[in-house]
Amino acid sequence: MSAEEFKAQGNKYFAAKDFTSAIEYFTKAIEASETPNHVLYSNRSASYASLKNFGKALEDAEECVKVNGTWAKGYNRVGAAQYGLGNFEDAKASYTKALELDSSNAMAKEGLKAIEDIVNARSSQPDGGLGAMFSDPNLISKLKSNPKTAEMMKDPELVAKVLNMQQNPSANPTQLLSDQRMMTIMATLMGIDLDMPDMPKPASAPNSTPAPASSEASKETPKEAPKPASTPAPKPAAPTPKEEEDPEDVVMEEASSKDEADAFKAEGNTLYKQRKFDEAIAQYEKAWETHKDITYLNNRAAAEYEKGDYDAAIKTCETAIEEGREVRADYKIIAKSFARLGNSYLKKNDLASAAKYFDKSLTEHRTPDVLNKLRATQKEMKVQEALSYIDPEKAEEARLEGKEHFTKGDWPAAVKAYGEMIKRAPEDARGYSNRAAALAKLMSFPDAVRDCNSAIEKDPKFIRAYIRKANAQLAMREYSQVMETLTVAREKDSELGGKSVSEIDQLYNKAVSQRFQAIEGETSEQTMERVSRDPEIVQILQDPVMQGILGQARENPAALQDHMRNPEVSKKINMLIAAGVIRTR
Repeated sequence: MSAEEFKAQGNKYFAAKDFTSAIEYFTKAIEASETPNHVLYSNRSASYASLKNFGKALEDAEECVKVNGTWAKGYNRVGAAQYGLGNFEDAKASYTKALELDSSNAMAKEGLKAIEDIVNARSSQPDGGLGAMFSDPNLISKLKSNPKTAEMMKDPELVAKVLNMQQNPSANPTQLLSDQRMMTIMATLMGIDLDMPDMPKPASAPNSTPAPASSEASKETPKEAPKPASTPAPKPAAPTPKEEEDPEDVVMEEASSKDEADAFKAEGNTLYKQRKFDEAIAQYEKAWETHKDITYLNNRAAAEYEKGDYDAAIKTCETAIEEGREVRADYKIIAKSFARLGNSYLKKNDLASAAKYFDKSLTEHRTPDVLNKLRATQKEMKVQEALSYIDPEKAEEARLEGKEHFTKGDWPAAVKAYGEMIKRAPEDARGYSNRAAALAKLMSFPDAVRDCNSAIEKDPKFIRAYIRKANAQLAMREYSQVMETLTVAREKDSELGGKSVSEIDQLYNKAVSQRFQAIEGETSEQTMERVSRDPEIVQILQDPVMQGILGQARENPAALQDHMRNPEVSKKINMLIAAGVIRTR
């Protein structure tokens, strides 16, 4: 292979961020080149800088300017490597030299601006600005999640250095110069990307979202670099073989577009707050076209959502997620894309899709708001599923089927059929009452009571449900509850004409009789002793009003009949009679 072919391979690997392979092929190109080629040394220097090997990057950059001392970009390479090594004064001199050769060199201007910002930040604070830079309480977690620093933060020794710098920044400035990784961390905190030898300026707006490093360089081949209009051509006298193939040209253009994109975003935010959604969408689209940061797409989707164009919002969010995965965007930003997808589908009443994307959002980043939306959506899905199942005709078919099974004594089949009736007609009290009757036959009395309670809730005047409930309670020997249920049943029945009063009274007397009757093998004295300990009997006898009535009855038995006209008193006296406390002749 020729030097040009090796160089093309190196450019390809650089664009794919495989910097080790890029170095290998640029080295082969240098070896195969008949005469020293300054661009090859420049490209290999950029590759070493991307691997944070600034020592090697400086060696190649110096070789580059040695081969061609009139090429401004070569001094940009030297300045970038010196910056990475923490030699800011030397870096300043190199960038100044680049401007002497090319006064319009944007990369050199950006590099000088970055150095000036660092020097100013240091001089304005006693600790050189390190205290503020390392003051974030979430610093460690942010560095671990940042693609630029995530790998190096796996080293416990480095984590300890960062923590030490947080605690006492003014006492540890030498750590920045002794460990290149600390320099990378500092540059990351300032918004400076050391992967780019031609230094961009620090992050500008505090509310802006940092663009992923070299996000577009991985998509474009070196031949798609900016036109000469955007990157000043070298002086005619300088040998500049195929300068446009320098892989860092694309990266620098991307960095310089961030501020312009943020300006479009800010304008979009203003229009959004004014509810001028179409105009806001246009600004967010300009921001996205200027710089590929999916925050702009999320904002555009928000405007489309508020406008009511949910299909457009869905399409935009899908694009944001796809693009975000490609550039390894922050998982929190992708989580917002998924959440907005869920909200859009929720507006379209596509609950299944909404729940799906809320869940995906929580997988990326768990927040209480999205979790509550997921739960509410899942709950609504169950409600709608139940409502879609309602069918009065099929409910009647299930009721008749249950009746047939009940008549044949097939209680399990009857329970199943009545259960289907309840699903088809959840507001029909008969389904619950009929299933309670079948459950009682299966001796599942607690379940029968619950079904009767549901039937009564649906129809408080459904007397049959009260009677079935009382029978189930009687089977469980819950005598007090039986009497309470039948007392309510009697009141409801009297409102309906008293058609079931006889059945209610018979069941009531049966309950009373069973409650106080002698147990097999029990003497009459033991029975009376047990009855006297009954909580309800004790409560009646301790009631001052009842004590007065009973005392008056002992002196004048006929007076008891007058008191029996009071329903409450009558109930208590009948209870005492049933218990044998009061004996009638």
